[in-house]
Amino acid sequence: MNKKILLLLAGLVFLLTVSVFPQGKQTEIIILHTNDMHSKIDNMAKLAYLADSLRKIHPFVFLVSAGDNFTGNPVVDMIPDKGYPMIDLMNRCGFDVSALGNHEFDMGQTLLKKRILQAKFPFISCNTDGTEAVVGQIKPYTILHAGNDITIAMLGLIQLDDNGLPSAHPSNMKEVKFVSGLTKAREFVWLKKQYGILIGLSHLGIDDDIRLADSIPQFDEIIGGHSHTLLNQPRFANGVMIVQAGAHMKHVGKTTLMVGEGKVVGRNDEVILFSSLPNEDRGARALIDMYNNNQEFNKIVGTAENTIEGEDELGSLMTDALTSQLQVDFAFQNRGGIRISSLSQGAITLKDIYKLDPFNNQVVIFSMKTDEMKSLICYGYQHEKGIDLQVSGMTYQVTLDTTGQCSKVEMFDLAGKPLDPDAEYGVAMNNYMAYTYKFDHKDPGTLSTITTADAVIRYLGLVGKVNYHGIKRATVIR
Repeated sequence: MNKKILLLLAGLVFLLTVSVFPQGKQTEIIILHTNDMHSKIDNMAKLAYLADSLRKIHPFVFLVSAGDNFTGNPVVDMIPDKGYPMIDLMNRCGFDVSALGNHEFDMGQTLLKKRILQAKFPFISCNTDGTEAVVGQIKPYTILHAGNDITIAMLGLIQLDDNGLPSAHPSNMKEVKFVSGLTKAREFVWLKKQYGILIGLSHLGIDDDIRLADSIPQFDEIIGGHSHTLLNQPRFANGVMIVQAGAHMKHVGKTTLMVGEGKVVGRNDEVILFSSLPNEDRGARALIDMYNNNQEFNKIVGTAENTIEGEDELGSLMTDALTSQLQVDFAFQNRGGIRISSLSQGAITLKDIYKLDPFNNQVVIFSMKTDEMKSLICYGYQHEKGIDLQVSGMTYQVTLDTTGQCSKVEMFDLAGKPLDPDAEYGVAMNNYMAYTYKFDHKDPGTLSTITTADAVIRYLGLVGKVNYHGIKRATVIR
């Protein structure tokens, strides 16, 4: 055989050997990740079993949360010691770290600080400064160790709204200072050089995670949350792997990192559906059953004649409760405060209402003219890039300009007559909207003593049965 051909064949064999069998020792690291659990505890026993099973097989298994562990389940959020069941179960599962999410602030700083101290893992957020606040300082990052040679820096980030605060009630974040996570993260690029592996534990949302990757390619991975995005396959941006596992504990993500000489040389992520996992940790299941066994939440407060489906119907129920119980002309409810997708036909329980509206927001009453209400509706539309505000006492139409911006709002009373532009109307809304939405209003508003959930409970007690089938009070004209 020709000598040149032999040399060529030998070279090909060498290249194939290097490709299939990478040189040097490699270590496998597994990171189980959740995000936006929102107090949904029923699958925590499956998570505990999965984590423990993997720990028996693999030497380096970590369990992390990308934030929003709380708010969404009355048995966790509406008890005297709010939030403790979630921390108790996260400790049982063996979490290693959690990002600080916006809904961590829903219980107030005193209870949040208590939960952080009870957790057997750190909460991290690099763009949060609590040194002058009740909650205290939040660690910007944590270091995970895989044996003696491998270190992983995890950097926490929390989202901010246009007002410079996370999406939570401002009164729960007094004296806490926040800066842009996209900007602040650049100050921690040194973690990559010092520790070899850098992972963002991000509660920014998928769009900002992509921006973060585009500006900081030093991240090996960004484990995301906030946007409730289910990425069945990892997304790559600027060489950074971005993952997220939906919301409400329906899935768990499983990242596999291959590390050689202290650096990531291979990576992959898969999403596991909890309903596909048959086994549970018995101890965690016993805790879940104990927390779920709160009979007070099974109290029937009303009846749905038909399934109440979607934001239009649920929002109409919530706003009708406000106009009824606060004796006002109109009421508005932001869609972000509607936390379930439907109420089933039949009995409506106290637990159902607290799932629908878990925030314990008080009602604020304004005296407003039509132009002021129009500015509120338009702000909501632009904020949510679609119909945001459900309404009671009227219907309204949003007209968009050629750029998709809210250019005109027409409002009609229940008889179909346009509202009087010179009249002053009583308008009710939750205090999150009142204090965070940007809209015109001369009246500073009056804070009532009733919460939005209380209003719904009282309203159902008054009317007994409700039927919102097909109700739609807000439309868009393009």
